[in-house]
Amino acid sequence: MLRTSLREISAALKEGQVSPTELCQKCLSLIKATRFLNAYITVAEDMALKQAKASEKRYRQGQTLGDLDGIPVAVKDNFSTAGIETTCASNMLKGYIPPFNATVVQKLLDQGAVLLGKTNLDEFAMGSGSTDGAFGPVRNPWSYSQQYRSKRAKNSSAQSGDPDWLITGGSSGGSAAAVSSFTCFAALGSDTGGSTRNPASLCGVVGLKPTYGLVSRYGLIPLVNSMDVPGILTRSVDDAATVLGVLGGHDPKDSTTVEDAFSPFQLPSLIDLKNLCIGIPKEYNTPGLSPETLAVWSKAADLFEKAGARVMDVSLPHTSYSIVCYHVLCAAEVASNMARFDGLEYGHRSNVDESTEALYAATRREGFNDVVRGRILSGNYFLLKQNYERYFIKAQRVRRLIANDFAKVFSSGVNVLLTPTTLSHAMPYAEFIKEDNRTRSTQDDIFTQAANMAGLPAVNVPSALSEEGLPIGLQFIGHAYQERQLLTVAKWFEKQVQFPAIELDGVMEHLHTTPHQEKSVFLT
Repeated sequence: MLRTSLREISAALKEGQVSPTELCQKCLSLIKATRFLNAYITVAEDMALKQAKASEKRYRQGQTLGDLDGIPVAVKDNFSTAGIETTCASNMLKGYIPPFNATVVQKLLDQGAVLLGKTNLDEFAMGSGSTDGAFGPVRNPWSYSQQYRSKRAKNSSAQSGDPDWLITGGSSGGSAAAVSSFTCFAALGSDTGGSTRNPASLCGVVGLKPTYGLVSRYGLIPLVNSMDVPGILTRSVDDAATVLGVLGGHDPKDSTTVEDAFSPFQLPSLIDLKNLCIGIPKEYNTPGLSPETLAVWSKAADLFEKAGARVMDVSLPHTSYSIVCYHVLCAAEVASNMARFDGLEYGHRSNVDESTEALYAATRREGFNDVVRGRILSGNYFLLKQNYERYFIKAQRVRRLIANDFAKVFSSGVNVLLTPTTLSHAMPYAEFIKEDNRTRSTQDDIFTQAANMAGLPAVNVPSALSEEGLPIGLQFIGHAYQERQLLTVAKWFEKQVQFPAIELDGVMEHLHTTPHQEKSVFLT
């Protein structure tokens, strides 16, 4: 039951094949069974069951609210949720319970979705591994998949035991792991430089970053206001389109959302590519790209060409500057956004009482981890009067050049760009943490960040299994506000590759053979 798509389970609910309460209970049971993945920070068990029972009553009365009625979903723990702790995986916000819902959360609830809980992330979404949060790292479900375990068993150099478990990517790693392990049918992430697409690639799920301004940011605790976008994680492209249809549209509470009317859409079942042009950016064939990922990328381009699409090489010459530009702009906005966390109105407050300044300093030192403090310090440096023009203004100009590159390519007749999503498949945690957070983010966001700079929609589609039995994803980037065309192309590709579902037999075996601490999930 839990392995079906969102659309399939919605149809089963409507036909009475399963009840919302039964479905919710199955998801909650699997969350408990896979607790060692550390995908959730908070599981709102009582609230979810109450919502499921209300949905069940609506089904009996024939008064359902929409296609998501009774569907279990999860939300990244940097979206405000009324009555549910919202921590951003930081000690700074432990115990903080918002009095309101983020707009995207409220839209899900208005459609009858059942909110299971809040998912794990890098602290304040600053990271690419979901390894730097206050509640510990998230484990990739594929670490325990039959596909990966069987490959490892054949490799004589592979050592047995748990230390080889894999990262999920980040910062929305908890949401990606939750969808990948079948504990929910859809999850919200956030995407500032690739934080939805990166973990989607490593966990073998679909990860959509909509156009900036199409989906409200109200209630999303900000990282970089000018680039943050709520992201959608599902197990199919059709499901991502369904959720986008619920979330899209103008929000008076978010002045950056466009006022043009947004109409939900269904993707066609028959897709003709003969008038389509696919662009292959030559700058994305970069040092560090694994041979396997390059081969999958090349094979995908051949698939489109054989289907009648025109495939052409294109250039995005300022791509190489995107990451450096992002580090400046991100740090500058972080320095501004993190100033609100002073311990006076909400969140952690230090016991230091010598002076107000000492209270501020101690609160922020105790509440933030090294990654957040480092970005705050960097941002304040970039924003100094003597540095403002040299760093911040110059970075904004480079950002414009990056956006212009995309505009030039799309004006030449290209409909969709096809690129890798990440350099390679997921790596073991022990290997990942050898590098610092900034170095890892520089490496892991290289293919995803530029789309945020330009505000364009992009989606990861699981494309193949590596020789080690791990997911490799590819990214499609489209015209602004052309999500329908983007997702139509992605759906066609998804159908061609027939990416295999994860076999989770190893998860249950692991559960029964290896003890784990379970302190990071709190059932309410």
